[in-house]
Amino acid sequence: MSLVFKIAPTALWQEAEPAGVFAGAPIDLADGYIHFSSAGTVRETAALHFAGQADLLLIAVETDDFPASEMKWEASRGGTLFPHLYGKFPVSKARWVKPLPLDADGNHVFPEL
Repeated sequence: MSLVFKIAPTALWQEAEPAGVFAGAPIDLADGYIHFSSAGTVRETAALHFAGQADLLLIAVETDDFPASEMKWEASRGGTLFPHLYGKFPVSKARWVKPLPLDADGNHVFPEL
């Protein structure tokens, strides 16, 4: 079992809730899979891809809640393995969803992972 994380704009998640499925952010749609990060990489992901962005959510999912054929760990960013979901992301699979606010210096403030 492994808890992994999706950083998403609040508006995209709110749009997904009534539909019951999160289709992903534009980068996910372009790449053909939904990007997730591990606890060890999520802070770097936030700094690299979401620097200074407010109104974000941190969404936690359990990798075992998805078929192994859909949740794949693949090399990215210097060979580090990242979880990628090649399938639907039902919002009901979220273990928790928490705000990812910015501090006074513009850095994201993470909840305890």
